[in-house]
Amino acid sequence: MADHYYSKTPNVESKPDTWQYELRGEVYTFTSDRGVFSKGEVDFGSKTLIECFEEPEVTGAILDVGCGYGPIGLSIAKMFPDRHVVMVDVNERALTLAKQNANQNEITNVTISESDMLEGVKNETFAAVITNPPIRAGKQVVRTIMEQSYSVLIGGGELWVVVQKKQGAPSIKKQLENLFDKVVVQKRNKGYYVFRAKKFD
Repeated sequence: MADHYYSKTPNVESKPDTWQYELRGEVYTFTSDRGVFSKGEVDFGSKTLIECFEEPEVTGAILDVGCGYGPIGLSIAKMFPDRHVVMVDVNERALTLAKQNANQNEITNVTISESDMLEGVKNETFAAVITNPPIRAGKQVVRTIMEQSYSVLIGGGELWVVVQKKQGAPSIKKQLENLFDKVVVQKRNKGYYVFRAKKFD
């Protein structure tokens, strides 16, 4: 797993690339690199998640788990400037890029830090958790992210997850239904499912 995006320090040679991408009517300048997830463009799952995300009804920060170079967390922060967005990842190269992308898009209402799953933020609370989980890291990693997300959400908070049907969407939906009080399919698009799971008071 040394050269995998779910690595702390990718060994693959760095070859950064900068490009522009439109999300919900805003044009962003992103720099990405080898050794991070979806290097050359905003992947379809993340774009689907971003486009259907709705601001939480409850007050509090938003957490982006597995932020990569930052497209989900930064676009959410841009959409909702009165919210603080915490962005975490285990991949040091991805975190460096996310910070660079926050600066070059002039997005300041974010905190970007290293965390293996939610370990680094387990003592904080959030109004929403949003994630395109690292499926290739294995089912147990994804399962743990779901469980830890429930733990850090305040009452009325929501977890938003995007996953492909062929990568285990039905089993993730079952797990969410075992953890959360209400689970809906917020969007279905070309084999991708966005689940919205709510934790009641």
